[in-house]
Amino acid sequence: MRPFSAFFVLIGTLLAAGGYGATFFLSMHFRSMGGNDLDTGLALAEATVGTLVGVPLVGWFAQRIGAARTTALAALCIGLGVAGFALIDRMSGLSVFPGFLVGFGWGAFCLAAPMALAERTSDTDRGFWFMRFGTIQMAGIGGCPAAAAFAIRSWHWPLTSVLYLVGGLCALAALMLEVFGRISPHSSASPVQERWLRQIGAISRTRAAYPIVMISLCACVFSGLMTFQMSFVQGTHAQAGTFFSLYAVTVVAARWLLTRVVIRLHRAVATKLLLGIMVLGIAAMSAVPYYTGFHAASAVLLGTGYGLVYPTIQAQAVNDSAAMHRPAALTWFVVAYFVGTFGFPAIGGWVLVHLGKIALIALIAICGLAALMLAIMRDKHDRHSIGPFAGA
Repeated sequence: MRPFSAFFVLIGTLLAAGGYGATFFLSMHFRSMGGNDLDTGLALAEATVGTLVGVPLVGWFAQRIGAARTTALAALCIGLGVAGFALIDRMSGLSVFPGFLVGFGWGAFCLAAPMALAERTSDTDRGFWFMRFGTIQMAGIGGCPAAAAFAIRSWHWPLTSVLYLVGGLCALAALMLEVFGRISPHSSASPVQERWLRQIGAISRTRAAYPIVMISLCACVFSGLMTFQMSFVQGTHAQAGTFFSLYAVTVVAARWLLTRVVIRLHRAVATKLLLGIMVLGIAAMSAVPYYTGFHAASAVLLGTGYGLVYPTIQAQAVNDSAAMHRPAALTWFVVAYFVGTFGFPAIGGWVLVHLGKIALIALIAICGLAALMLAIMRDKHDRHSIGPFAGA
């Protein structure tokens, strides 16, 4: 991977990830039109449908047009979806279409982009570039809503203008990713196996099932705290933009400074420690109405715990699978992540509207604790396992 080529893929990733980060403003967008958080959840539920359609098609597209061009088209779909939300100026069923596009694009992007990187990196330096890719991706997810909140609050930009701008930046990302595919030579690599659906039975009989379910629960925590952040801070002196900024900075700093520390720890210990930190972040959010300092603490704890546990349990999902099932395990891992990311807001929105903030935070906490319990159960499975999966 040459630095010149890396510039295009990393900046393209940053901008495309900002398109997903813009969805954290949908709550504000729908409220401005007279809707509520239930409408936000329904729009993101449609994104779940888009994800479930987009992810299986990645292998088909990658075989025919290449993984890099597939990534570029996915970024363009994200941008069209974000701009589509801006076009809607009153409550209607039309929000399902941009929601579908965002989910379709982001789901395809998160699978096709690693494939494009894998084709262009060797075994020795792939880990380095994957870590850089993941860090830049997280920076875009948290940095976009932070910058948008600043523009809305300080420069008095209307939210629709912000959404149009983000949509345009996603189109620029698509162009950069297309250039990356053209200027960066690659080796032929097998795309995602088209039989990944059929392999769920074999995967469920291994310890790989634990991290796959865990990432779905962790994504529920992440999407719950981020999507409804503006509702959580209503009536307090806290600012949602501060949370997004601190989260983005923490994730980048944690991955740059603490990755080697996490790697040195036994993976089972690291997983439980990071999940515990994530749960503390939920607890801190519940205390924000009493002291706003807990708001910053929640962002830092979530950025550290979730930001580092994602690559940790992703490695577990791969390592706990037989070699022939690893592509399918990775695909199921991505699907499970998106079920939590886009599916949870549909439930969370209903809980927030009908039962209130405390009930929603309690539900998010249950998801975090359930992930921690699964990590403990995986370790018990580990101690009673023999053969190639033991001690991974």
